[in-house]
Order: sequence, then structure tokens, then C-alpha cells
Amino acid sequence: MDPNQQPSTDAFQVGQRVHFAGQPRRVGTVKYVGPVEGYSGIWVGVDWDADGEGKHDGSHNGVSHFNARGPKTASFARPHNLSSGVSLLEALEARYRTTSTKEEEDEMYVLSARNQKVSIELVGKDKIQDKLSRYEELTSGSLSYLGVSLPGSPEHVSSALPNLKELDLTGNLLARWEDVGIICEGLPALEALNLSNNALSPDITLVPQLSGIRVLVLNHTGVIWKQVEVLKDSLPHLEELHLMGNNIREITPVSATSVQGFNSLRLLNLENNCLATWDEIIKLSQLPSLEQLLLNNNDLSRLWYPDSATPREGSDNAYETLEKSFKPFNSLRGLILGGNNIEDLESVDSLNSFPNLTDIRLSENPVADLGEGGVPRFVFIARLAKVEIFNGSEVSPRERKDSEIRYVRLVMSKSHGSPEEINRLHPRFTELKKIHGIEDERPSIGSSGPQKMSSGLISISLKCVGASMGEKPTLVKKLPATTTVGKLKNLCESFFKLKSVKPLLFLQEEGSPLPTLLEDDMASLIELGVGNGSTILVDEFS
Repeated sequence: MDPNQQPSTDAFQVGQRVHFAGQPRRVGTVKYVGPVEGYSGIWVGVDWDADGEGKHDGSHNGVSHFNARGPKTASFARPHNLSSGVSLLEALEARYRTTSTKEEEDEMYVLSARNQKVSIELVGKDKIQDKLSRYEELTSGSLSYLGVSLPGSPEHVSSALPNLKELDLTGNLLARWEDVGIICEGLPALEALNLSNNALSPDITLVPQLSGIRVLVLNHTGVIWKQVEVLKDSLPHLEELHLMGNNIREITPVSATSVQGFNSLRLLNLENNCLATWDEIIKLSQLPSLEQLLLNNNDLSRLWYPDSATPREGSDNAYETLEKSFKPFNSLRGLILGGNNIEDLESVDSLNSFPNLTDIRLSENPVADLGEGGVPRFVFIARLAKVEIFNGSEVSPRERKDSEIRYVRLVMSKSHGSPEEINRLHPRFTELKKIHGIEDERPSIGSSGPQKMSSGLISISLKCVGASMGEKPTLVKKLPATTTVGKLKNLCESFFKLKSVKPLLFLQEEGSPLPTLLEDDMASLIELGVGNGSTILVDEFS
């Protein structure tokens, strides 16, 4: 539709996607077409996508015309103030053939050293504009938030864009899968398609042919796994699938206990959904090529490796009989679990059972929140034998060695149960003791050889960072590993000649974005995992 043409009331139907005229980012769904008491003519009631875009909940003067998503998401508009959208090629014209006016070009200048205006040439602007105007040379195009609602003729699209490989249609007015299929039919070279923030219909009556698509982005589209299963056979070469923010609560395979097909899928993004049980995630364990699984900001509280020989409490028996011909999550290398509700170390330990898992994120989970009884970074590294990237930071060989030694010392200082109980709570403890040659007995005078129980001296660096402390050189001190935090605070007052300053101590760990506050004065350095080479920051109460 020509954006300058005045739409009639017939142009709008309930359920139709529209945007406010001249504001293509203000998108909503038509919920009502008809009269409004007290006003003449016909009005269109729109429920806007963004919170706060409207004025009411679909009611006016006590009369409810429709139910909106929220109390301030709806408004009534005259038809001429709304747009039902344009075709893909019309949006293409608007995005790539728009030329600047003489007045706009006159305003683009810089001042020379002699204070004279020098016109800006925008990095070969004319050549770029000429290339973009010849659509057949385009390989990547962005038509985000341009009000695209119609595909147009496949033949016209194909002749105009024969080489387009990537297309971004974020935030448009597309709703029918049939239209998505027509667009793909007209773009034979298309490999990556972004349909985020289009309210796509849950009913797929005519399955689109998407055989060339390798990357499909469906964030904030309302698409749930039921629709994914319908689309599966039309996406034989799909390598990346993004489904963020779609309120997905369950994974629903069509005819098996686990998802089948998607043989080329390497990355699956399910962030910002409502997945609450690991049983749902296990349904993805048979995807043969899956390397990256993104699960940030869901509601997961426990996880485990699906071993049929080890039933899990609360798990569905159906998922304990997974196919033995394929090891579950066999190709998985990255598991991103930030912002969930994981709080037990047993879940952390289970990650060792994933055959090839090396990249793990557990930030913003209770188990990693020191203020909620979580554990520091070095404990995770020690417990996770294969992790190479943790919470986005690389684990160096030195950090791994230091973390494992600190962890063993910590366990030895705090554990007083039977060896069986210690090994149950700390599955890698015995292994790590052997790797690093750490023995149980306390060191005797003149002892040498393997490292002894950490009641000996450890070397730590003390660095003043308090604003009123002045510049003081970093001190390296050897202290008993049993030194308490309270004792170390007193020593720092003496070492740095601090007067009228009450010190705060922080442990600075390699790979951690923020230092850890040492707030328990009765805890010993060994109990807090402070080891040889650790750095303690000396700050002050503000």
C-alpha cells in the first residue's frame, strides 16, 4: 500500500498488524473496528506491542470494546493515522534508494584548519549508493521496522534480488507463514532470515519451503516448539535457530520422547523463556550436531546428565530410555545457563558427564552468588574437569592448577566426615590430590617432596586500594594458611601503618570480574580458598 494513500476503514480487520503512520516502530494489533461512544465516525482500536504506548485497556467511558494486554497498551485511532504496511520491494525502495536532499548535503561539512567549510564525502557515497540501487548486487539487506506486511510477487522479488543471502525483517507486520514462504521462494540464494518481533500466526496451514535457510531468527515472535516441529521438514539444512523471548514452557516432540531430525542444527537459542524442568532440555539430547545450547534466563533449578542407568528423582521415566546408539548431547561444547535458579553443586558436578562440554556459564544463579551461599570461581574450575571457558572467561592452565590446589586445601580444612562422605560431596577430591601430590598428613620439619596439608606458609600479595590510604607499594608476605581474616586485618594495619582506618579485605581472583569480599573475621585463609600467589586488596570502610 502507498504510504501516502489515505486508508479506508475496509483496510483494517481485527487481528491485523499495523503501525502508526510515520512511526514504523510503533507496532500493534487491531482489536476493534467500529464506533466509539461520544465520537463521530469509525475508529480502530489497537493493542500496541510496547508497554506504555497506549492510553487505556480497550475501554472508553466504562464501555469495554476489547481486552488489551495491559492497562496502558491500547488506544483508538482514526484509520488515516494507521498504516497496514507495504510490500517487501516497496520497503527495499525506501531503504536503499532514498537520496539525500541538497539541503541535507549542504549541512554535512567539517571546518578546515583555516575555519573554512569542507564538504564531507561519505566514503565513496555515490559509488555505494549506486551499488545499493542495483539490487542484484546486494548479498545482505536490512529492512527492519519498515512496515513490511506483504511479500509481493515471487517473480519480481527474485529478479530484483537474485543474490541476497541475508535478510533482516525485524519488527515488521508479517503474520502469515504463507507470506514468509513466498519471500523465501523469491530469494533463491537466501541463507539467513531474521523475523524477530513479527507476531507470527500460531497456525501454519501451508508449510513454507525454507530449504535454503541455514540461520533462522524467530525471537519475540510467539513461536513455540509445536510450530518448530511443523516447520522441521522444510528446514533440512538449518544450522542456527533462535527462539528468544517466546514464552516457551515445554519442548514437544511429535512422535518420540526426544526431538528428532534437525541433523545440521549446531546452535539453539532458547534464552529468556519459561523452561522450568531439565526433563524438557533432555528432549534435545539426541540432536546429533548440537554444539551450542543457550538457556540464559529461564527457570531451571536442577540439571543432570541423562544416563539411563541412573534414575533421577522427579524425572520422567520416559526419558530414562534414551536411544543407546547415540550418546546424549554428544556434540555439545557450550552450555549457557546464566540467570536461572540452580543452587546445588550436584548439578554442577553432573556437567562433567557431558562428553565434550568445555564452555559453561553459571553466572546469576544462586550457586554462584556468594551473598546467597554460593561458591567462588576457583571452586567451579576445580570441580569442572574439562571446562576451558567459564562465565565467558578463558581458564588458563595456571588458573586451573591454582584453583585445584586451593580447592583441595579448602576441602581438607573443612571436611571431617568419612572418606566416603567426602568423596560423595567432592567427587574430584581424591583425583585432584593425586594430580597435585597433596598428602593428608601435616608437614614435619625438613620435609620435602609432595605438597603437605596446608597448615604451612602461603605467599600472598597485599595491595592497598583505599582512597585515603595514599600510594603504598604492594607487599608480598608469607603467612600461615590458618591465619584468620580478622588477624590479617590487624596485620594490614601494622604493615601499611594505617591510622584511624578500618580495613576491608577482598580476594582478587583471576578470571572473576569483581573481587570477593572477605567478611567473616573468624574464617581462615585456607577456608576461603586463599592460596600461594593470591592477591588481597586492602580497602577501607566508606
